[in-house]
Amino acid sequence: MSSLFDPFIQKNGLLIIDGAMATELEKHGADLNHELWSAKLLTENPGLIKRVHLDYLKAGADIITTASYQASFTGFEKQGYTKEKAIALMILATNLAIEAREEAVKNNWVGQPLPLVAASVGPYGASLADGSEYRGHYGLTVEELMDFHRERMKVLIDSGADLLACETIPSLEEAKALIGLLKEFPDTRAWISFSCKSETEISDGSSFAEAVALANQSEQVLAVGVNCTPPQMLESLIKIAHTVSNKRLLAYPNRGGAWDASQKCWLPGSAQKDFIGMAVRWREAGATLIGGCCQTSPSDIAEMKNALN
Repeated sequence: MSSLFDPFIQKNGLLIIDGAMATELEKHGADLNHELWSAKLLTENPGLIKRVHLDYLKAGADIITTASYQASFTGFEKQGYTKEKAIALMILATNLAIEAREEAVKNNWVGQPLPLVAASVGPYGASLADGSEYRGHYGLTVEELMDFHRERMKVLIDSGADLLACETIPSLEEAKALIGLLKEFPDTRAWISFSCKSETEISDGSSFAEAVALANQSEQVLAVGVNCTPPQMLESLIKIAHTVSNKRLLAYPNRGGAWDASQKCWLPGSAQKDFIGMAVRWREAGATLIGGCCQTSPSDIAEMKNALN
């Protein structure tokens, strides 16, 4: 299966992923203290989501991820949305990213590959809105997790995104479920990135090397790596991934803060000052898809682009 990433690798040697969606929306005045988090804006202010996508594209992102991380049938149902409305909102998340791309490339994208739109597939824990994506102990079987993800995954596949971003995955069982589901959609390509609790373990305590090796077995998985993990852990984790995978390697951590699940916010004061210097070391360790997650900004992505290119 040919890779969507090849034109970018041939042109620049790597791809730049965008940064945080939710914390950027909050900077623009959005109140996301809610179980739907950034997906709340799909009904309240979709134009602001599109603006954040545009800001990242202008900063130099080669890939933008949709505002569907927290969008699930379970989550929308809890808020009183019908199934039809939930499907429409998931499709809207992709459409906003595609519209932003069209606007960004209209006049000034000469000589560069067209940016990619990755449909964000958040973990089961995101639908619980209690920080479970940083623990991963759901008590569900692989089959139950497949049942949770299946219909949402199909909607996002059909939405027109270039690939799926299965991200912040905290457990081996959930990775098995997602890889199993990809086989049901054989033309679909995806990446899988794990949330990690240490320099050797994913969030549920399983071996990161084992998780990467699992993802490496799927031809439909184009890249594997780490996201929404403290940046100081990334260099060691990418070195591990480099030894067990022949996939492209992902590195897009958070800015170093701690998530307060009860208040639905990131605790301030712990962001890493040498974030861009760390990104250079992730590249040296083998990562070729590099960006940011929670608390990172378009200015971070612009600085990263300059440093890595």
